[in-house]
Amino acid sequence: MRQNILLATAFATLVSTSTFAADLPGKGITVQPFQSTISEETFQTLLVSRGLEKLGYTVNKPSEVDYNVGYTSMAAGDVTFTAVNWQPLHDDMYVAAGGDKKFYREGDFVTGAAQGYLIDKKTAEQYKIKSIDQLKDPKIARLFDTNGDGKADLTGCTPGWGCEAVINHQIDAFGLSKSVVHNQGNYAAMMADTITRFKEGKPVLYYTWTPYWVSDVLKPGKDVVWLQVPFSSLPGEQKNIDTKLPNGMNYGFPVNTMHIVANKAWAEKNPAAAKLFSVMKLPIADINAQNAMMHAGHASEADIQGHVDGWIKAHQQQFDGWVKEALAAQK
Repeated sequence: MRQNILLATAFATLVSTSTFAADLPGKGITVQPFQSTISEETFQTLLVSRGLEKLGYTVNKPSEVDYNVGYTSMAAGDVTFTAVNWQPLHDDMYVAAGGDKKFYREGDFVTGAAQGYLIDKKTAEQYKIKSIDQLKDPKIARLFDTNGDGKADLTGCTPGWGCEAVINHQIDAFGLSKSVVHNQGNYAAMMADTITRFKEGKPVLYYTWTPYWVSDVLKPGKDVVWLQVPFSSLPGEQKNIDTKLPNGMNYGFPVNTMHIVANKAWAEKNPAAAKLFSVMKLPIADINAQNAMMHAGHASEADIQGHVDGWIKAHQQQFDGWVKEALAAQK
């Protein structure tokens, strides 16, 4: 008799579990995320993927493509979502690919993403350098010359990221084209050279952003200082933005927010996923901490999956709450 009861209970559990699985809104639907080739973006992308999996979706590994290709592919429905839409930095690419007519974008996933130009603190203090337009002075520019051409070498932005357009625009706007060279290429490799120069006690000039591991290695305020710009000047869709902060400082870039953006037609057919995208939030400090772990050598696929597991476990109630809200939106 007891065995029969146990069997009946087990069967009932099995039925209710399979019924629940069948009820999940993502059942039978495959999702394709995209991110750039910056491997540090994987953590936040996979966190969103995990949420979608809880809703029953099958989520593929993120495609790694240039942002402009990603937005175009997403507008066409070839990829489903990205967790790394920077606003306003990506506005030109977002608008060019179809903007709000093609994309679903609700809520702020990450807030407080800063970017700008930095130099080593030692040189800043010795030569009283506070603003990038001081590099118009050939004597100041020569301090940051790494190849003997008499111009300052700025470790800049990889083409296609969006920041390269801003930097090129500002070099012209601030009258620096005769004294500063914007070095573009593999950012991680260029930054490794810049850090080596810093460790050798040589002056360094570079662009970076947060969240990223660079500011964990070269700490602003301790090792390096942010440079101000003489006035606000941005290209394209950002042209009317005032980058001056409430405290009067102006670092040339507005503080960005990051968003989860999806193909609009897909989001309309998948209200649970759309709701999840709108409610998820990730503190910038958590991304910085995870990126620092990657830089310290814990950067394998298994490591990153482990970081995602750890984050969810530490924020289980919040994570489950997002999934619950998303499921409620489907009904």
